[in-house]
Order: sequence, then structure tokens, then C-alpha cells
Amino acid sequence: MSGTSDEVNEGFHQNSILARIVSYVDTARQEPVGDLPRQAALRCVLDLLGAAASGINQPGVLAARKTALVTMAAGDVPIWFSGTTSSVVGAAWANSAAAAALDLDDGHRLARGHPGAAVIPTALAIASETDASLEDTLRAIIVGYEVGITIGAARTTYGNTGTWSSYAVVATAAVLRGTAPEILTHALAIAGESSPNQLFASAPAPRNPAPEGSDVKEGIPWSVVTGLVALSLAEAGHTGPRNILDSTRHYRFSEDLRLGVNPHICNTYFKLYACCRHIHAPLDAMLQVVGRYSIDPHSIDAIEVESTGGALRISNRDNPTNLVDVQYSIPYCLALATLQGPQALLPPTPAVLGQNAVVDLARKVTLSVNADFDARFPAETLARVTVTVKGRHFVSDVTAPKGEASGPLSSAELEGKFRAATRFSLNPARQDEIIASINKAFCVDTSKSLPPLHSVLR
Repeated sequence: MSGTSDEVNEGFHQNSILARIVSYVDTARQEPVGDLPRQAALRCVLDLLGAAASGINQPGVLAARKTALVTMAAGDVPIWFSGTTSSVVGAAWANSAAAAALDLDDGHRLARGHPGAAVIPTALAIASETDASLEDTLRAIIVGYEVGITIGAARTTYGNTGTWSSYAVVATAAVLRGTAPEILTHALAIAGESSPNQLFASAPAPRNPAPEGSDVKEGIPWSVVTGLVALSLAEAGHTGPRNILDSTRHYRFSEDLRLGVNPHICNTYFKLYACCRHIHAPLDAMLQVVGRYSIDPHSIDAIEVESTGGALRISNRDNPTNLVDVQYSIPYCLALATLQGPQALLPPTPAVLGQNAVVDLARKVTLSVNADFDARFPAETLARVTVTVKGRHFVSDVTAPKGEASGPLSSAELEGKFRAATRFSLNPARQDEIIASINKAFCVDTSKSLPPLHSVLR
């Protein structure tokens, strides 16, 4: 016997979290783009393109690109910096893989993850498909960040970016495709329930064993595939559990979501080193104390790092065997930057692996949790480093990583990062072209016709 109408609809109502998010997306895509979020989105695009160009020839990226070209439908959407094209899904997947490969992509404190590597490849792929204007593309990016970060921040347990970024992908694509609200509701639900689970990589400490460094990483590229396919499924009539975000076991949202009131994209951080954000504060503290006291790295007897519980949760191998393990090792990154300078991490190359002097110094690093620092996470990620030389202790300041939203990189610093990160993959003329395109977009009168953002990547 079939259920009553009330029973059938019991799981979904118009005041549910998902319904409120869909209402936000539907409203926001019809509104003009504010100046501050617009500028923030352009900064995110430049930064993300730099991360993608930097990672374009990594083995895992080459594998994703090859697989996308073989398994996804053909199309004319650019796979950035490769001279090849694919379908929307194939190109977005390959571009996301490049953007996330070296852990150089942007991040957000509240969600404890990396929205840009999912949102921006999606936006530019759909924009290429629909020939969207610059302004429409930026609007989609802003909305995608808002939805993804809001949901990621509401999780009751930590989940790597891939566990929540599929929601951001659906929202981004829906803005540019004009997806009807009832379809968008199911698309978000399908994406949320089908997203990468990342159970091994997201597990709390102690993790025994710690995950081996691999190209799967945080599952961001696959979350892009999941999100875009979820949207196509919903358009074809597939359904998802629309009450998914009302699960108090998995999510805890504030009663007033305040979506778009203080756009999350305006509080994005940018990285100056190609490694996990947990490493950046210890790294900046280490470089500070070595520089302040003119310490000879070869004379160091011990390095003590105080940080947060999250910093101890990553693998922290003192002799990593691949670049992904380098990205998740405080000891190795500190030793590498101390001996060779921070440029060795912007970006790292296979040459940084297996260096005896770096391994020896990394083995002198000990890590501990500072309770005060831990209590201030994730709003802040702090560290303090003590370096011991011949019985003398040299202590850094309590240090926050560079590039936080509270102390953002200047335009010159962001451009400098772009040039340094892409020096092995883009020639100076290509670097100039991309930077000039973004700078032109900053200066364009938004009342006039604007060039499409994706055109620079053709």
C-alpha cells in the first residue's frame, strides 16, 4: 500500500537546510555581483590558475588527463595548459586534478579545506560550454564558494574537502546553467550522498597506519566529477535524499544561515608554499627564528614545534618517498626550507626527495600540541618553534601563516607567487598574458560588455 502524501513528503520541507540553500542560489544568481566578492573571486582565479599550471605535469595529473580523454565524452572545453580539450566533465576533472596536485590551492578556515580547486575548474568549464560572460562566471564562483564552505563548516566531524566540495560544484554549475530549483534540490542531495567518503584520509588521530601519500589526496577532482554527474542525473529525473543536510548526526547549521551576507570567498587564504596549511605556521616560525638569530642550519641540534592537533594528524614522515608525502610532512618541509630556502617549496620538484642532509635535519624535529593554539583552531592556525643550538634555545614568536584573510597577500605578492609557482611550466610571455587578463578584469566597468574569463585559457 502506498504511503500518504504527508508520509511521502515527510523527509523534505520548505524550511529544510537544503531548501534554504537552494533559495539562496536561486536568488543570488539573479543579483549583481558586489565589488568586494568580485575582486576576491578574481584573486582566487589567478591563484588557482597558478596552482594548476604548477601541477600540470605531475604523474597523477597526467594520469587523470589521460583517463578523462579516454573515458569522458569528447568536447571543446579546454584542459588548461595542455593543448587538449574534452567534455565539461572531462575538462573540469583534469583541471581540478592539476589545481589540487601540489597543495598550492586556496583554502578557507571554517571549512578546513580547499574550495577553489573544485569550484573554479567547474565554473570555467561550464562557462566555456555556455559562453558565459565574465560577470556571470564570477557570480557562479562566489555562489559555489558560499555553498561549499557553509556546508563544509557545518560538518560535525572533520571531512577532507572532497567530502563536501561536490555540493559546491553543483551550486556553481547550476548558476551558469539556470537550473530549476526543484532539480537543483535533488542534484545537491545526490552529490552529497555520492561524494567521496575519504574515510581513511579523514580519520581522526591516531591513525594506524597513517595514509600513504597518494594522488587521491583529498578527493577534490573526483568530487568535481560527482557533482557534475549529479546535476545531469537530476536533470534526467534521478532523485536524492533531500533531507540530507537536516541530519544532526552529520551537520550542525546555525539557525540563521546568513548565506551571502558576509561572502565566504572574501575570507579565503592563499598559500606561499606547496604543502598542507598545517605546515605553513611552523614553516614561517622556523624561517623567522633562523633569520632573526642568523642560525647556521648545520649547527642545529633540535627543533621543537608547538602547534594544533591537526598538525599532528598529518603523516609527518621524516623521509618521504613521494611529493605528496612531502606536502604532509612538517619535519621534512621545515628542514628543506631551512637548508635550501622557501623557494624549494614553490613548487617542490622530485629533486627534493631523498636528500640526506634534509632527512637528518628532519629527524631532529619533534611535534607537540599547544592547548591554547588548539583551542583557537580552526579560526586561527598558530605555531611556535624552538631551535636548540649548542645548548642555547632560540624561540620564535607565536606565528600565524602568511596569506590569511586577516593579513591578505598584496596584488604584487599574489602575482609574485604566480610567477614563481609557474616558472617551470609557463614561459614569461604566457605568464604576462594571464596576469594581464586578470588585471584587466579588475579594471573593467561592470556596466559594459566584458570578455569571458575562460577565453584566456584557449
